[in-house]
Amino acid sequence: MADRRLQVFHTVSKLLSFTKAAEKLHMTQPAVTFQVRQLEEYFNTRLFDRTHNRISLTEAGECVHRYADQIFSLYNEMECEVSAMTGDISGVLAIGASTTIAEYMLPSLLGDFKKKYPEVNIHLKVSNSDGIVQMVENNAIDLGVVESTVTNKNLVVEACRHDQLVVIMDPDNPDAKKKQVHLSELMDAPFICREEGSGTREVIIEYLGQQHDCTDSLHISMELGSPEAVKSAVEAGMGISVVSLATIQKELKLGALVAIPLVPPLERPFSFVYQKHKFRANAIEELLNFARGYCQDETGSN
Repeated sequence: MADRRLQVFHTVSKLLSFTKAAEKLHMTQPAVTFQVRQLEEYFNTRLFDRTHNRISLTEAGECVHRYADQIFSLYNEMECEVSAMTGDISGVLAIGASTTIAEYMLPSLLGDFKKKYPEVNIHLKVSNSDGIVQMVENNAIDLGVVESTVTNKNLVVEACRHDQLVVIMDPDNPDAKKKQVHLSELMDAPFICREEGSGTREVIIEYLGQQHDCTDSLHISMELGSPEAVKSAVEAGMGISVVSLATIQKELKLGALVAIPLVPPLERPFSFVYQKHKFRANAIEELLNFARGYCQDETGSN
């Protein structure tokens, strides 16, 4: 229903790339360029400056982009409100999750949801916790699921379930037979850590700061970008780490890793994050309710 020229312009203005806009819109680049030129002819002014294979918005382009944001936001609200009146549960949902949650929690949840609501198409974006929060802030996704503290008071943060973190090491490590361990005992061990911005890393650093006898920093020997990479490095005897207990069930059964509880225990919430005042469609409300029930069932079974 909305003006196709404006839709194409809006996509280009967000990505600042005709090539990326063409990929996202499933159009050819010449077709995207044609639509933008049509809009520029309509307004009788340039909307983009093109220099050295880079583009930027002109003053008029900034104005059109600002109003296009409002137009498409209102258009989305109109569709959502009509869907709410008809009880329709359909459409496209953009969900974002931090790496640990996306790999170990969401597959079964989203699979069950899709079976119940086959008319809902879900696009899942994966990043670290900081990246997911930024996507929610920028309205790039409808709902985020993260594993670290969220400080933006303009967002709704709703705890879903609690996750236990444990020390992991290979079975040949001299400390592998311990029943529990204090982090201060591991200060000299090579520590394999997630990257900056990871929710797991932030929780560990915060926990470390709360322990009065942990005055020294961890001896970080490697920084890796996923739970799987961290586990592989620990299995290879390259150091120890602290990870979610939920991520190592297979390795524990196979005897590839040893998990040792921390003293005091280290837990963190997995939380839903979404815009406080954003109009939400029936589908996202249904997904939230579905996920709340899933989290309660998981907590009860632990």
